[in-house]
Amino acid sequence: MSTALSHDAFPPRLVTAHPIHVREFAGVSLPSRLLSESVRRTVRPAIDAWALAPALPWPATLVERLAFPLAQVPGTRRRAVRLPSCAAEYLSGPGVDPAVPGGPTILYLHGGAFLCCGLGTHRQMVSRISAATGAPVLNVGYRLLPGHPIRDSVEDGVAGLRWLLDQGRPIERIVLAGDSAGGFLAFAVALESLRLGLGRPAGIVALSPLTDLDPHGKLDHSNSRHCALFPRRAVPALTSLIDRVDAARGGGHAPVGSPVDADLTGMPPTLIQTGSHEMTFADAELMAQRLGAAGVPCELQIWERQVHVFQAASAVVPEGARAVAEIGAFVRTLD
Repeated sequence: MSTALSHDAFPPRLVTAHPIHVREFAGVSLPSRLLSESVRRTVRPAIDAWALAPALPWPATLVERLAFPLAQVPGTRRRAVRLPSCAAEYLSGPGVDPAVPGGPTILYLHGGAFLCCGLGTHRQMVSRISAATGAPVLNVGYRLLPGHPIRDSVEDGVAGLRWLLDQGRPIERIVLAGDSAGGFLAFAVALESLRLGLGRPAGIVALSPLTDLDPHGKLDHSNSRHCALFPRRAVPALTSLIDRVDAARGGGHAPVGSPVDADLTGMPPTLIQTGSHEMTFADAELMAQRLGAAGVPCELQIWERQVHVFQAASAVVPEGARAVAEIGAFVRTLD
């Protein structure tokens, strides 16, 4: 059961046109503290080094190759899927039968700042989400920066959606999910689905989502000095890289806009999970506010001092396991 803390631990609640269900999850376990400190001492300095010279040929693909210890949950079944411009895999967690008609299906878009990660880095978390929701998952390994603009990443997400439709999965039973940059893509793919006339997906699950490419909201927030993962300089560095790639490889197409700035009317019910001290907390809060203003049902879950995408550590961090269970509960409400 969620527990509300004082405003010292959590920000004031939002007031919007559509009531947003804000839930505050108190408590920081020892494994969570150890994870945050480890990330602060190892991953954060690497990101800071990248932000000093983002144009250098950093070996971003090495992250995916080093992901072999992140094995899927035992009992998971998966098969390779080839989309027009990228790889994907159709995965069913233990106890999930992908052949059962009429049940929910999840389209998952991984995080990694549009620069790194892939099917391997997220396979364990995706298999846990599949088990928690009772739904098979199409995990999409979309095209990445700097070789491709974000527009290509969105197109790959739409291609994954079309593949599920071709498999007989109705749009009203498909949930779009993603973490960090993948959360951005989940919202963008939902908007494209509406624009293209494919229909409205059943729901959206966004974990620590990036939703605003304008860096100022994040840099002006006090969390820019609390975040265990992202140094301040990484935010404008990523925005500049996105702009350069759009200019060089956009192919005449307009850049993808930030989901927070889109017309969100008619978007599906949404669950957003965020840590209270994350850099992207400002994005999660603003997206919830904009969804509410557009009349879209949204639940914003704020988890006390959890590291960015803490759900990926659900095998060892109790809060991560609880958050994945909350995802399962949300997807079941969409039936």
